[in-house]
Amino acid sequence: RLAREEAFTKKEYTNAIAYSREALVQAPHYTDIRVFLSRVYLWNGQKDSARIESLIAVRLDSAHEEAAVTAAQKVITSGYTLNPKYANLFLGDNNVNNPETILALNYDGVNSQSYGGTTYLINAAINAALDPKTFGVPNGGWGGMRSTKNLPLLFSDYSGATDKRAMFAGSTIEMNDLTVYNDGLAVTKFKNITSTGTTPASANGVYASTDFPLFRLAEMYLVYAEAIKRGGAGSEGTAIGYLNLLRTRAYGNASGNITSYSLNDVLDERGRELYWEGFRRSDLIRYNRFTSDSYLWPWKGGVKAGKGVEGFRSLYPLPSTDIIANPNLVQNTGY
Repeated sequence: RLAREEAFTKKEYTNAIAYSREALVQAPHYTDIRVFLSRVYLWNGQKDSARIESLIAVRLDSAHEEAAVTAAQKVITSGYTLNPKYANLFLGDNNVNNPETILALNYDGVNSQSYGGTTYLINAAINAALDPKTFGVPNGGWGGMRSTKNLPLLFSDYSGATDKRAMFAGSTIEMNDLTVYNDGLAVTKFKNITSTGTTPASANGVYASTDFPLFRLAEMYLVYAEAIKRGGAGSEGTAIGYLNLLRTRAYGNASGNITSYSLNDVLDERGRELYWEGFRRSDLIRYNRFTSDSYLWPWKGGVKAGKGVEGFRSLYPLPSTDIIANPNLVQNTGY
């Protein structure tokens, strides 16, 4: 009987790297493999967190920070470019005229009907008061989720007037009651409207045709910048230039550009650039802030002000159905 650390995590990094390298030999033009490698290297190269090393039961290799830099740089120079308009990355026609997205999950409101994916992200974020028709889901709007204030407060001006990446709706930033939809701001980043203002066909006026980006060029700029600060060999000046490309697009000019940055600045920039794209949990774990009390958000740990929680929660529990089906599995520590 093998525990989680022995059965899976200890081997995941080395196997993922080996498989990806082998795949690159067979298909060196597959940019998405290099994107995946850059993520693995960034995690495997994190050498400043003994707790993370203990958690994943593998010695983290600082040389992999340099590999993360190299992998990210190869993607950056592979021909992809930033979409000139950030908002267009998350619209109903983001499958066309999109030079930035490297790999996406495809959705179609007629041919791939699903209540998950971007259909969920769009409908769960809005209610009737926000006029679902303007989001391309005229029969939708479930009023299901809002953001805690930590996300909008990453922006100096979360109205979107300064940094165009800030896309929120609502008037109450505080989340006093988890059961009240209007507590907190709605995230309106994803829409089922095309860049020309039309609504894609939908079987029921709820299903969305907006693709979900898994890999995009902007992430590679951020991987490069973080890996440099964690000790990878490369140019900090180049990293600053990459960060400023993102910020220039966001601001529409150079008013938000920077001349220096810290590791924490990268985390904040990832929050502004990649929010609602599935990165935040793993980012906070990598920075040792997910469970500790060094970083709190409303209702973390089940209290309004937030509190630190047990370190074992950086891993999910194994589903009880899996444990019943496979007696060789042992539940993760703490669950």
